[in-house]
Parts: sequence; structure tokens; C-alpha cells
Amino acid sequence: MRELGSPDRVRARRAALELGARKAARARLPLERALRLPDPQIRLASASALGAIGRPESRRALEGLLSDPDWHVRAQAAYSLSRIPDSRSVPLLRARIETDASALVRNSSAIALGRIGDPVAIPSLERALEDESDRVRREAVIAIERCRDPEAPAKVRRFLGDPARRVRIAATLVLGLRRDRGSVPDLLRFLETADLWEKPALLVALGRIGTPECAEGLARGADDPVRWVRVCALHGLSEMRAPRAPAVALAKLEDPAWAVRGAAALALGRTGGPTDALAVAPLMGDRSAWVRRAAVYAAGQLGARALVPEIRAALADPDPEVQLAAIWAIGRLGDEDDVPALARLLGAAHPRATAPRRTMAEGDGAVRLVSDAEARRFDALVEAVAGLAARSNDPGARAALRAARARLSPSELKRPARLPAPLGSGVGARTLGSLFGDLDGGE
Repeated sequence: MRELGSPDRVRARRAALELGARKAARARLPLERALRLPDPQIRLASASALGAIGRPESRRALEGLLSDPDWHVRAQAAYSLSRIPDSRSVPLLRARIETDASALVRNSSAIALGRIGDPVAIPSLERALEDESDRVRREAVIAIERCRDPEAPAKVRRFLGDPARRVRIAATLVLGLRRDRGSVPDLLRFLETADLWEKPALLVALGRIGTPECAEGLARGADDPVRWVRVCALHGLSEMRAPRAPAVALAKLEDPAWAVRGAAALALGRTGGPTDALAVAPLMGDRSAWVRRAAVYAAGQLGARALVPEIRAALADPDPEVQLAAIWAIGRLGDEDDVPALARLLGAAHPRATAPRRTMAEGDGAVRLVSDAEARRFDALVEAVAGLAARSNDPGARAALRAARARLSPSELKRPARLPAPLGSGVGARTLGSLFGDLDGGE
């Protein structure tokens, strides 16, 4: 922190950025003082650090930078204010988005207004829809949605034909979020000519809107030559629970792309019936961990009790995501015979969150999503063992749950449960403590 005041400007800038990376709350006041230094690069780095630290007390200091003579600093100040959203910043941000000569400042101001989400900003954002910069138009489209403008679909629909791809994609996403049925003909028309970057957004929007016409477009997308377009089409059919979704998913279980096979298994698990369960069995031995994970989830969703032995074997899979899916599925399908194995795993699991890890997908060489399976493992095991205990009243399950609960502090019992989920975050309104159920009189 002492290096913030170093006469070496490079060291001072690096010190500011390092404090932001560490989220060092105790550095707030020194960083705010650094905002008054003559070197614009130090002001910029300090503004960035204050945004990363995210203390509401820094709002006034950052607002003061919105009139800084250096446009880089003004842009960073607006972006940092987006990380500590407060409606009191709206008037100054509106002034920036309407009058600033820098497109980057207007862009950062639109981001901040969207994250604040105050409807008072809507008139300024409407004017920003006509901005000469496609980056500003894109952020204005998104911000109007975030400000809960009831007329957002009508205002952004015309941007499906914007000259800039990024604006067209933003408009598509907004229309999907609003489930705007009036835009379906345009979305389908653009789907016919869209490139491989736009098609995924169009398919996601059609899946959310979910009319029969949307299902037709999604089914065609499932045969697209680009693998991630096929993935989005399958997710869209699954999202809208289209009647033809199971048939399309079954046809894609042997797709050459691992991502498509995984998406097909998840779609089948969400939309198929008991007679489809055995179709996912071969995928439990797939070379791709992502496909094995999807197949295990699908088996659990489809109630495939005949596949319980294969699901049990997945508890020893080398990939933690597959193990997590197996814990979830056994909790749904297993019986008292599964209690000893799950109880041992629960006794060894750590109740506190661990850092997500980056993983690489096999086969196609694409980057996989960041995995937080280790962070969810303890909560998943509690849920699974509690489910088995409720069904069988197994004393071993109840003893394992009591031992696990005894390892938790009162604050840990009150935190949101981090549960596995085939689709979605898996974090809902349930607390970790609520997963234990009633153990000898409950909690």
C-alpha cells in the first residue's frame, strides 16, 4: 500500500491494480486519495481498484471522476460505478451518456445505468439507441431491458436489422428474455440468413418464447453443420418442452460432437419419458466426461432405476462433475443399499466452498465451463443422504447426517445450499440447514 505514493509512477499504478486484485478493503481511503494525483494513469488504476473492491463508500469519489479531463479515466469511473450500483449516480451517468464526446465513456455509462436498473434512466437510454457507436447501441439495448421498461420489446425489435452484429444479438437476447411473441416472424426470418455467431442467440430466444413456430425453427437448427448451433437448438427445444424434443434428442445421441451428445442427453432427460431411459446408457461410457455427466443426469431425471448400477459406478469417475451428477441421481433413485457409500463420501467431504477450477474438454478441444463441482459436493451429499433417510428411515443415514451437521457452524447452516442441477445454477431459496430435515427433533 505504501507504493501508492511512490514517485515511480509505474510502481504506483501496479500497486493500485494489485490492491484491486486483492480486493483490499483497507486500501479504500489511500486509493481515493490517489484519485487526486496528477498522473491520469494512476487515477485510472485507482478507479479500477475501487470498483473491484466494491465499497459503497467510494461512490462519491468515483462520481467526481466522471468529469475528469482524461476520457480513459471517465470511462473507468463509469464502469467502476457499475460495480457498486446506486441510483444516486444516475443523474451524472445520464449526463455522460448524453453529452460525452468519447464513445467509450458513453458505453461505460450505459453499462452502469443498466446495472443500476433505475427506470429514470430510460429516456437517456432511448436516445443512446441512436448513438453512432454500435457498442453504445448494444449496451443501451441491454440496459433498457435491465431498467424494466415495459415497452422494451417494441423499442428494440427494430434492432434485429441493425448493421452491427453485436447490436442484433443484444436485441435478440432481450426479445427472448421478454418472451416477445410478436418478434417470432422476424426471428425466424433472420434465422435463415444468420451467421454462426448470431444463430445461437436466435435459437435461445426462440426456445424461451416457445410457440409452435419456434419449435419448427429449433428442429431445423438441430441439423445445422455448426456444432454449437446444434447445441443451442437442443437446449431451446428442452427449454420450451417441445413435443418433438425427445425425438430430436434421440437422433442426436450419436452426434460426432461431444457437446451435441451431451446437450441431447440433457434434453432427453428433461423432455423424455421412461421408455427413453435406456437410450442414454451407452453414453455413460462415453470418452467425454461432459457427455457422461449429462447421461447420468438424464438417467436420474427419467427415473431409470435399471441404470442404478451404472450410476453407482460413476461415483468413482475421474471427473468431479460426473461424480456430482451420480450423487444427485442416486439421491433420486437409490435405496438403503446406497447409504454406506454415500455416508463415507459425506464424512470425507469438505463443507466449505473451494475455488472453481478451469478444465479442458476432451475430443474437440474446446474450453469447458469452469467447474465448481468440488464446492457443491458436500451439499449434494447432504441432500442425497437426507433423501434416502426420508424414504427408508435408515439409522446409518441419520447418523451420517447428524455427524455432518455437527461439523457446521450456525452461519454455515444458514447459507444458501449449493446443489447440483442438470441445467441452471442449482442455488435457490433453500438453506444448507434445511437439507438435513428432521433429525431427532430437527433444527
